[in-house]
Amino acid sequence: MALRRTRWAVTVHERAPSLDPLGAGLVLWPNAVHALDAIGLGGAVRESALVLGESALRRPDGRFLSRTDGARISARHGAPLLGIRRSDLHALLTDAVGAEALRLGSEVHDPAALAADHDLLVGADGLRSRVRAAGWPGAQAAYAGYTAWRAVVRADVPVTGMSETWGRDERFGIVPMPGGWVYVFATATVGPGLRAGDGAAELAELRRRFGRWHAPIPALLDALEPDAVLRHDVDALPRVPARLHHGTTALLGDAAHAMQPNLGQGACLAIEDAVVLAHTLADGAPVERALEHYSALRRPRAVALSRASAGIGRVTQGVGPVGAAMRDAAVRLTPPRLVLRGSDRAAGWSPPALPSPV
Repeated sequence: MALRRTRWAVTVHERAPSLDPLGAGLVLWPNAVHALDAIGLGGAVRESALVLGESALRRPDGRFLSRTDGARISARHGAPLLGIRRSDLHALLTDAVGAEALRLGSEVHDPAALAADHDLLVGADGLRSRVRAAGWPGAQAAYAGYTAWRAVVRADVPVTGMSETWGRDERFGIVPMPGGWVYVFATATVGPGLRAGDGAAELAELRRRFGRWHAPIPALLDALEPDAVLRHDVDALPRVPARLHHGTTALLGDAAHAMQPNLGQGACLAIEDAVVLAHTLADGAPVERALEHYSALRRPRAVALSRASAGIGRVTQGVGPVGAAMRDAAVRLTPPRLVLRGSDRAAGWSPPALPSPV
Protein backbone atom coordinates (compact mmCIF):
# COMPACT_ATOMS: atom_id res chain seq x y z
CA MET A 1 0.00 0.00 0.00
CA ALA A 2 2.81 2.40 0.86
CA LEU A 3 4.75 1.65 -2.35
CA ARG A 4 1.67 2.16 -4.49
CA ARG A 5 1.44 5.70 -3.19
CA THR A 6 4.87 6.28 -4.71
CA ARG A 7 3.77 4.87 -8.11
CA TRP A 8 5.33 1.44 -7.74
CA ALA A 9 3.61 -1.60 -9.24
CA VAL A 10 3.84 -4.31 -6.59
CA THR A 11 3.44 -8.09 -6.66
CA VAL A 12 3.21 -9.98 -3.35
CA HIS A 13 4.52 -13.55 -3.48
CA GLU A 14 2.90 -15.57 -0.67
CA ARG A 15 3.83 -19.21 -0.26
CA ALA A 16 0.59 -20.14 1.53
CA PRO A 17 -2.04 -21.48 -0.91
CA SER A 18 -4.81 -19.53 0.82
CA LEU A 19 -5.08 -16.62 3.22
CA ASP A 20 -6.64 -18.37 6.20
CA PRO A 21 -6.99 -16.66 9.60
CA LEU A 22 -3.78 -17.33 11.51
CA GLY A 23 -2.03 -16.16 14.63
CA ALA A 24 -3.35 -14.70 17.83
CA GLY A 25 -3.40 -11.06 18.92
CA LEU A 26 -1.36 -7.92 18.43
CA VAL A 27 -0.83 -4.72 20.37
CA LEU A 28 -0.49 -1.75 18.04
CA TRP A 29 1.39 1.03 19.79
CA PRO A 30 0.94 4.67 18.73
CA ASN A 31 3.97 4.49 16.42
CA ALA A 32 2.31 1.71 14.41
CA VAL A 33 -1.02 3.54 14.36
CA HIS A 34 0.72 6.63 12.97
CA ALA A 35 2.29 4.45 10.25
CA LEU A 36 -1.09 2.93 9.38
CA ASP A 37 -2.51 6.45 9.18
CA ALA A 38 0.22 7.27 6.67
CA ILE A 39 -1.03 4.58 4.27
CA GLY A 40 -4.71 5.44 4.79
CA LEU A 41 -5.64 2.42 6.89
CA GLY A 42 -5.66 3.98 10.36
CA GLY A 43 -9.40 4.63 10.46
CA ALA A 44 -10.34 1.08 9.45
CA VAL A 45 -7.91 -0.36 12.00
CA ARG A 46 -9.38 1.79 14.77
CA GLU A 47 -12.85 0.47 13.93
CA SER A 48 -11.62 -3.14 14.14
CA ALA A 49 -9.54 -2.73 17.30
CA LEU A 50 -10.10 -1.99 20.97
CA VAL A 51 -8.55 1.06 22.62
CA LEU A 52 -6.55 -0.25 25.57
CA GLY A 53 -6.95 1.52 28.90
CA GLU A 54 -4.73 0.57 31.78
CA SER A 55 -1.41 -1.19 31.24
CA ALA A 56 -0.11 -3.01 34.31
CA LEU A 57 2.72 -5.18 35.58
CA ARG A 58 1.76 -7.63 38.34
CA ARG A 59 3.12 -10.40 40.52
CA PRO A 60 1.68 -13.94 40.40
CA ASP A 61 -0.22 -13.24 43.64
CA GLY A 62 -1.95 -10.29 41.95
CA ARG A 63 -0.11 -7.41 43.58
CA PHE A 64 0.62 -4.56 41.21
CA LEU A 65 4.19 -3.59 40.40
CA SER A 66 3.20 -0.66 38.18
CA ARG A 67 0.14 0.78 36.45
CA THR A 68 0.05 3.11 33.46
CA ASP A 69 -3.00 4.87 32.07
CA GLY A 70 -3.32 4.08 28.36
CA ALA A 71 -5.02 7.43 27.81
CA ARG A 72 -1.85 9.18 28.99
CA ILE A 73 0.23 7.15 26.52
CA SER A 74 -2.20 8.08 23.74
CA ALA A 75 -2.15 11.75 24.71
CA ARG A 76 1.63 11.82 24.90
CA HIS A 77 2.12 10.21 21.50
CA GLY A 78 -0.92 11.42 19.57
CA ALA A 79 -2.48 8.06 18.77
CA PRO A 80 -4.24 5.27 20.70
CA LEU A 81 -2.84 2.03 22.06
CA LEU A 82 -4.87 -0.70 20.31
CA GLY A 83 -5.54 -4.40 20.77
CA ILE A 84 -6.50 -6.29 17.60
CA ARG A 85 -6.68 -9.85 16.39
CA ARG A 86 -3.88 -10.55 13.94
CA SER A 87 -6.36 -12.11 11.52
CA ASP A 88 -8.46 -8.93 11.51
CA LEU A 89 -5.47 -6.73 10.69
CA HIS A 90 -4.38 -9.22 8.05
CA ALA A 91 -7.84 -9.13 6.45
CA LEU A 92 -7.86 -5.32 6.34
CA LEU A 93 -4.45 -5.26 4.65
CA THR A 94 -5.40 -7.99 2.19
CA ASP A 95 -8.63 -6.27 1.18
CA ALA A 96 -6.84 -2.95 0.74
CA VAL A 97 -4.07 -4.43 -1.42
CA GLY A 98 -6.50 -6.36 -3.62
CA ALA A 99 -6.40 -9.85 -5.08
CA GLU A 100 -4.74 -8.65 -8.29
CA ALA A 101 -1.49 -7.96 -6.43
CA LEU A 102 -1.33 -11.34 -4.63
CA ARG A 103 0.30 -14.51 -5.92
CA LEU A 104 -0.81 -17.27 -3.55
CA GLY A 105 1.08 -20.54 -3.43
CA SER A 106 4.11 -18.71 -4.81
CA GLU A 107 7.16 -19.82 -2.85
CA VAL A 108 10.42 -18.06 -3.65
CA HIS A 109 13.27 -20.55 -4.03
CA ASP A 110 15.83 -18.29 -5.72
CA PRO A 111 15.77 -14.71 -4.36
CA ALA A 112 18.69 -13.65 -6.59
CA ALA A 113 16.85 -14.67 -9.74
CA LEU A 114 13.72 -12.85 -8.59
CA ALA A 115 15.74 -9.72 -7.82
CA ALA A 116 17.33 -9.84 -11.26
CA ASP A 117 13.89 -9.79 -12.89
CA HIS A 118 12.56 -6.82 -10.89
CA ASP A 119 13.59 -3.28 -10.02
CA LEU A 120 13.22 -3.99 -6.30
CA LEU A 121 12.95 -7.10 -4.11
CA VAL A 122 11.63 -6.69 -0.56
CA GLY A 123 12.28 -9.67 1.70
CA ALA A 124 9.42 -9.51 4.20
CA ASP A 125 9.53 -13.25 4.78
CA GLY A 126 9.95 -13.38 8.52
CA LEU A 127 12.18 -14.98 11.10
CA ARG A 128 13.40 -17.78 8.79
CA SER A 129 13.77 -15.41 5.83
CA ARG A 130 14.96 -17.14 2.67
CA VAL A 131 15.92 -13.74 1.25
CA ARG A 132 18.11 -13.03 4.28
CA ALA A 133 19.67 -16.50 4.13
CA ALA A 134 20.65 -15.94 0.50
CA GLY A 135 22.11 -12.44 0.87
CA TRP A 136 23.13 -12.37 4.54
CA PRO A 137 24.28 -15.97 5.23
CA GLY A 138 25.81 -15.08 8.61
CA ALA A 139 22.61 -13.58 10.01
CA GLN A 140 20.77 -16.53 11.54
CA ALA A 141 18.19 -16.60 14.29
CA ALA A 142 19.08 -18.26 17.59
CA TYR A 143 17.10 -19.56 20.55
CA ALA A 144 16.61 -16.86 23.20
CA GLY A 145 16.27 -19.34 26.06
CA TYR A 146 12.51 -19.49 26.53
CA THR A 147 9.35 -20.69 24.86
CA ALA A 148 6.00 -18.96 24.34
CA TRP A 149 2.34 -19.91 24.16
CA ARG A 150 -0.32 -17.71 22.53
CA ALA A 151 -4.09 -17.97 22.15
CA VAL A 152 -7.26 -16.00 21.64
CA VAL A 153 -10.10 -16.87 23.99
CA ARG A 154 -13.62 -15.77 24.79
CA ALA A 155 -14.42 -15.88 28.48
CA ASP A 156 -17.13 -14.49 30.74
CA VAL A 157 -14.67 -12.70 32.98
CA PRO A 158 -14.04 -8.94 33.15
CA VAL A 159 -10.82 -7.91 31.41
CA THR A 160 -10.57 -4.14 31.39
CA GLY A 161 -6.91 -3.53 30.66
CA MET A 162 -3.68 -4.97 29.37
CA SER A 163 -1.43 -6.65 31.88
CA GLU A 164 1.68 -8.76 32.17
CA THR A 165 2.48 -10.82 35.24
CA TRP A 166 6.10 -11.63 36.08
CA GLY A 167 7.20 -14.71 37.94
CA ARG A 168 10.82 -15.81 38.24
CA ASP A 169 11.21 -17.46 34.84
CA GLU A 170 7.59 -17.36 33.68
CA ARG A 171 5.26 -14.63 32.48
CA PHE A 172 1.59 -14.38 31.59
CA GLY A 173 0.06 -11.57 29.52
CA ILE A 174 -3.53 -10.49 28.92
CA VAL A 175 -4.76 -8.15 26.18
CA PRO A 176 -8.49 -7.41 25.71
CA MET A 177 -9.75 -7.17 22.13
CA PRO A 178 -13.06 -6.32 20.44
CA GLY A 179 -16.08 -8.58 20.64
CA GLY A 180 -15.26 -10.00 24.05
CA TRP A 181 -12.12 -11.73 22.82
CA VAL A 182 -8.96 -11.81 24.92
CA TYR A 183 -5.44 -12.41 23.67
CA VAL A 184 -3.35 -14.35 26.18
CA PHE A 185 0.34 -15.20 26.02
CA ALA A 186 2.75 -16.93 28.35
CA THR A 187 6.46 -17.69 28.49
CA ALA A 188 8.67 -20.13 30.36
CA THR A 189 12.42 -20.70 30.47
CA VAL A 190 13.01 -24.22 29.13
CA GLY A 191 15.39 -25.96 26.75
CA PRO A 192 14.85 -25.54 23.01
CA GLY A 193 12.47 -27.88 21.24
CA LEU A 194 10.75 -29.15 24.38
CA ARG A 195 7.03 -29.77 23.87
CA ALA A 196 4.26 -31.01 26.10
CA GLY A 197 2.60 -32.57 23.07
CA ASP A 198 -0.62 -31.80 21.24
CA GLY A 199 -2.99 -28.93 21.98
CA ALA A 200 -4.57 -30.70 24.94
CA ALA A 201 -1.16 -31.44 26.47
CA GLU A 202 0.02 -27.85 25.89
CA LEU A 203 -3.13 -26.52 27.56
CA ALA A 204 -2.55 -28.86 30.48
CA GLU A 205 1.00 -27.52 30.74
CA LEU A 206 -0.29 -23.95 30.82
CA ARG A 207 -2.75 -24.82 33.57
CA ARG A 208 -0.03 -26.57 35.54
CA ARG A 209 2.25 -23.55 35.36
CA PHE A 210 -0.25 -20.70 35.68
CA GLY A 211 -3.48 -22.18 37.03
CA ARG A 212 -2.81 -20.86 40.56
CA TRP A 213 -1.84 -17.35 39.53
CA HIS A 214 -4.10 -14.39 40.18
CA ALA A 215 -7.53 -13.86 38.60
CA PRO A 216 -8.58 -13.84 35.83
CA ILE A 217 -5.74 -16.10 34.62
CA PRO A 218 -7.29 -19.40 35.85
CA ALA A 219 -10.67 -18.53 34.32
CA LEU A 220 -9.08 -17.63 30.98
CA LEU A 221 -7.20 -20.92 30.94
CA ASP A 222 -10.38 -22.81 31.81
CA ALA A 223 -12.13 -21.20 28.83
CA LEU A 224 -9.37 -22.07 26.35
CA GLU A 225 -9.94 -24.72 23.69
CA PRO A 226 -6.93 -26.98 23.06
CA ASP A 227 -6.81 -26.26 19.34
CA ALA A 228 -6.55 -22.51 20.05
CA VAL A 229 -3.15 -22.86 21.75
CA LEU A 230 -0.06 -21.97 19.70
CA ARG A 231 3.42 -22.73 21.01
CA HIS A 232 6.70 -21.57 19.53
CA ASP A 233 10.20 -21.26 20.92
CA VAL A 234 11.36 -17.65 21.05
CA ASP A 235 14.08 -17.22 18.45
CA ALA A 236 15.64 -13.90 17.53
CA LEU A 237 18.53 -12.45 15.56
CA PRO A 238 21.42 -11.97 18.02
CA ARG A 239 22.44 -8.87 16.04
CA VAL A 240 20.70 -6.71 13.48
CA PRO A 241 22.62 -7.00 10.18
CA ALA A 242 25.08 -4.18 9.47
CA ARG A 243 23.02 -3.28 6.41
CA LEU A 244 19.37 -3.94 5.67
CA HIS A 245 19.95 -3.99 1.92
CA HIS A 246 22.18 -5.49 -0.75
CA GLY A 247 22.00 -3.98 -4.21
CA THR A 248 18.30 -3.71 -5.07
CA THR A 249 17.16 -6.09 -2.30
CA ALA A 250 15.89 -4.84 1.05
CA LEU A 251 14.91 -6.64 4.25
CA LEU A 252 11.81 -5.64 6.17
CA GLY A 253 10.20 -6.66 9.47
CA ASP A 254 11.39 -9.86 11.16
CA ALA A 255 13.51 -10.68 8.13
CA ALA A 256 15.57 -7.60 8.99
CA HIS A 257 15.46 -7.45 12.77
CA ALA A 258 13.62 -10.33 14.43
CA MET A 259 13.72 -9.49 18.13
CA GLN A 260 12.46 -11.01 21.34
CA PRO A 261 8.76 -10.16 21.84
CA ASN A 262 9.17 -8.20 25.05
CA LEU A 263 8.30 -4.69 23.87
CA GLY A 264 5.30 -5.57 21.69
CA GLN A 265 7.09 -3.90 18.78
CA GLY A 266 7.72 -6.67 16.25
CA ALA A 267 4.69 -6.00 14.05
CA CYS A 268 4.89 -2.27 14.80
CA LEU A 269 8.45 -2.01 13.46
CA ALA A 270 7.50 -3.97 10.34
CA ILE A 271 4.71 -1.49 9.60
CA GLU A 272 7.12 1.39 10.19
CA ASP A 273 9.66 -0.21 7.84
CA ALA A 274 7.14 -0.31 5.00
CA VAL A 275 6.33 3.38 5.30
CA VAL A 276 9.97 4.45 5.53
CA LEU A 277 10.94 2.21 2.59
CA ALA A 278 8.25 3.81 0.42
CA HIS A 279 9.34 7.27 1.55
CA THR A 280 12.96 6.69 0.52
CA LEU A 281 11.83 5.48 -2.91
CA ALA A 282 9.35 8.29 -3.49
CA ASP A 283 11.61 10.93 -5.02
CA GLY A 284 12.80 8.87 -7.98
CA ALA A 285 16.34 8.36 -6.69
CA PRO A 286 18.18 5.25 -7.93
CA VAL A 287 16.99 2.22 -6.03
CA GLU A 288 20.35 1.33 -4.52
CA ARG A 289 20.82 4.87 -3.20
CA ALA A 290 17.28 4.89 -1.81
CA LEU A 291 17.91 1.59 -0.04
CA GLU A 292 21.09 2.94 1.52
CA HIS A 293 18.96 5.74 2.96
CA TYR A 294 16.34 3.23 4.14
CA SER A 295 18.99 1.14 5.91
CA ALA A 296 20.54 4.22 7.53
CA LEU A 297 17.14 5.35 8.82
CA ARG A 298 15.91 2.00 10.10
CA ARG A 299 18.92 0.15 11.48
CA PRO A 300 19.71 2.37 14.52
CA ARG A 301 16.11 2.18 15.73
CA ALA A 302 15.97 -1.58 15.18
CA VAL A 303 19.26 -2.06 17.07
CA ALA A 304 18.10 0.05 20.02
CA LEU A 305 14.75 -1.70 20.40
CA SER A 306 16.27 -5.16 19.87
CA ARG A 307 18.72 -4.52 22.69
CA ALA A 308 16.01 -3.15 24.96
CA SER A 309 13.80 -6.16 24.31
CA ALA A 310 16.66 -8.57 24.98
CA GLY A 311 17.33 -6.73 28.25
CA ILE A 312 13.76 -7.31 29.39
CA GLY A 313 14.19 -10.98 28.49
CA ARG A 314 17.24 -11.22 30.74
CA VAL A 315 15.48 -9.79 33.79
CA THR A 316 12.27 -11.77 33.32
CA GLN A 317 13.38 -15.18 32.08
CA GLY A 318 16.61 -15.94 33.87
CA VAL A 319 16.60 -14.61 37.42
CA GLY A 320 16.59 -16.40 40.76
CA PRO A 321 14.52 -15.42 43.81
CA VAL A 322 16.90 -12.65 44.89
CA GLY A 323 17.14 -11.21 41.40
CA ALA A 324 13.36 -11.33 40.97
CA ALA A 325 12.83 -9.55 44.28
CA MET A 326 15.30 -6.82 43.32
CA ARG A 327 13.69 -6.46 39.89
CA ASP A 328 10.20 -6.17 41.34
CA ALA A 329 11.34 -3.62 43.91
CA ALA A 330 12.97 -1.52 41.18
CA VAL A 331 9.75 -1.55 39.13
CA ARG A 332 7.61 -0.63 42.16
CA LEU A 333 9.87 2.29 43.03
CA THR A 334 9.92 3.78 39.53
CA PRO A 335 7.70 6.90 39.48
CA PRO A 336 4.77 6.76 37.01
CA ARG A 337 6.08 9.80 35.15
CA LEU A 338 9.30 7.93 34.40
CA VAL A 339 7.34 4.87 33.23
CA LEU A 340 5.39 7.12 30.88
CA ARG A 341 8.57 8.79 29.68
CA GLY A 342 10.02 5.34 29.08
CA SER A 343 7.42 4.75 26.37
CA ASP A 344 9.07 7.42 24.23
CA ARG A 345 11.79 5.14 22.89
CA ALA A 346 9.32 2.78 21.23
CA ALA A 347 6.07 4.72 20.84
CA GLY A 348 7.51 8.19 20.26
CA TRP A 349 8.04 7.76 16.52
CA SER A 350 6.29 9.55 13.68
CA PRO A 351 6.31 8.48 10.03
CA PRO A 352 7.74 10.49 7.16
CA ALA A 353 5.27 11.96 4.70
CA LEU A 354 4.04 9.86 1.78
CA PRO A 355 2.44 11.17 -1.41
CA SER A 356 -1.33 11.16 -1.64
CA PRO A 357 -2.76 8.03 -3.28
CA VAL A 358 -2.84 8.07 -7.08
